[in-house]
Amino acid sequence: MDLNWEKLFKRYVWHDERTPYLTRVANLTRVQAQYELFGYALFMAVLSALLCIVTLAPSLPHGGAAVVPLYAFSVCCAAVVLGFTRHPWAAGWCALAPLAALAYFGTWGFHPSLASGEKALLVGVALAGLLYSARAVLVARAWQFRFSEPE
Repeated sequence: MDLNWEKLFKRYVWHDERTPYLTRVANLTRVQAQYELFGYALFMAVLSALLCIVTLAPSLPHGGAAVVPLYAFSVCCAAVVLGFTRHPWAAGWCALAPLAALAYFGTWGFHPSLASGEKALLVGVALAGLLYSARAVLVARAWQFRFSEPE
């Protein structure tokens, strides 16, 4: 049995239309922008829904403060709105989530059982999420101004 690894890679991992993450926003097609916004909205909705449930635990550093799960729920709602409407305001609200995570770490600190490397990893993931979230806002703005009318 001969496997065509390039074909399998393009089919499941990297597809020019479905995974346009290295394409400049100005060069995106309507389909590419649609796939990118859908993927971002799905990721943010699932992540914030999980965080909404997990942050209800009083054993976390915020001690059961209601603002944390409420904010996570609002991000989940914004991600759902982004998935359906592709509105830039919804993308902007989702893009604030990495900043909120950094503010959380600055305000309440990290879980006491985390090592220094794990803390650095969490901060690095939040910063990477912040960088990608800026792109998602740009794609949503491009959708509103370039792709809002049907083809």
